Amino acid sequence: MTKKMDLRVWTEGTMIAALGVALSFIPVQSVNAGLDLSLGLVPLVLYSYRRGFVPGVTAGFMWGLLNILVGSAMKNFISVPQIIFEYPFAFAFGGFGGLFANRIQQALRNKANIAYWYIGIGGFIAVVCRWFWHFWAGVFVWGMYAPEGQSPYVYSLIFNGGSVVINTIYVSVVLILLAKTAPKLFLPKA
Repeated sequence: MTKKMDLRVWTEGTMIAALGVALSFIPVQSVNAGLDLSLGLVPLVLYSYRRGFVPGVTAGFMWGLLNILVGSAMKNFISVPQIIFEYPFAFAFGGFGGLFANRIQQALRNKANIAYWYIGIGGFIAVVCRWFWHFWAGVFVWGMYAPEGQSPYVYSLIFNGGSVVINTIYVSVVLILLAKTAPKLFLPKA
């Protein structure tokens, strides 16, 4: 990769991180935060499909750090480990869709329908990997709010499970529709 291409990739990643923060200001969260639709996941996962695993994870990490810097993470602050788990780590893992970048790009270039399966599976992996960190934060930090007698593991699974389902559907459907209408978005320029 040339230096010009490197700069393009990292500039694009920085813009994706900033877009994720901007989209987080659109209020689509339920009252109890149990169903949190993360609008910024679509651009992050698309970027990770376009540029690969490392740029996707890096952009997600920057997105998490920016949430801390602009203060949106601080409204839920309980402890430093909780903020680290739920922002830089969780958001970075949203870039795990990049594991499917080569397969998706190759399938789209060949106009193979398997691309849509890879996009759906990659979206699922990205969402589950991100919510893995939210689950553990739910166990170790938010578990103290579990109803008496309920395991913090069950509490976190119930609390975070709905977000996994809704975000998997959201990310996969939107990205599959984008791939069908604008497949060039998934392919980096040579």
